[in-house]
Amino acid sequence: MFSWPAQPARNGLFVTATDTGVGKTEVVCGIAEAFRRRSPGAGQRRTRIGLCKPFATGCRRCRTGWAGEDIDRLMAAGDLDPGDPAERKRLCPQAFELPASPAAAAEHERRTIDFDAIGEALSSLDAASDLLLVEGIGGPKVPLDPRQPRYTVAEFAADVGYPVVVVTRAGLGTLSHTAMSVEVLQAAGCRVVGLVVNDADGVAAGDPTAPSNPTWLERTTGIKVLAKLPRHREADAAMPPSFLGPLAAVPWAELAGPGTRISEPAVW
Repeated sequence: MFSWPAQPARNGLFVTATDTGVGKTEVVCGIAEAFRRRSPGAGQRRTRIGLCKPFATGCRRCRTGWAGEDIDRLMAAGDLDPGDPAERKRLCPQAFELPASPAAAAEHERRTIDFDAIGEALSSLDAASDLLLVEGIGGPKVPLDPRQPRYTVAEFAADVGYPVVVVTRAGLGTLSHTAMSVEVLQAAGCRVVGLVVNDADGVAAGDPTAPSNPTWLERTTGIKVLAKLPRHREADAAMPPSFLGPLAAVPWAELAGPGTRISEPAVW
């Protein structure tokens, strides 16, 4: 299980999703870019955004540590030096080759999950940032540790303690998947503060449920839809205004909170 080495000093957000491939990384990169483009007020400096993806799978070893699609995009979004092993390790302290859950990948590769390394990374980022964005892996019930098979992303998010944002699909099926994800997170002790509807698979244009899904997501979960995003190809060099604009309009700093558990989790 995860625990902070010391009480974090800064606020943060935990970004998870209903499933894998929903676009968590793009949303995190978009939030970071929105902060970067926001002009500070007179006498103020820009908000320093820290980025961390504690777990990544489907990665490959490189000269300076671990590389992978999500890691590389987050390194670029955070304006981090890809040649610095320490920055790679701090961004993603637990990386695995097998494209599976961290628990399955760790077992397959005969490795253990090092929660101390995750704590050190998050504490270091907390000290160096004004606001920390932590990205989960897959959906809320993805197992993280083969020694504790029922310790999932939801429990980890609760232990980190930041308010949670859930990225959801735009099309058919998102109502049930999102409602279940929110319930799982809340049962673990998370405070879910918003949903981001992301048309990652480009189905919205031909899906008759897509226009009404954001309204029904709010009705069925009681959680506000913060942004509705069009499809954005990750290969594009720059985020289009249609993608970045809705993210820039969200008061992320007001939604962020301290890294403390708000309630005891359900028994798992």
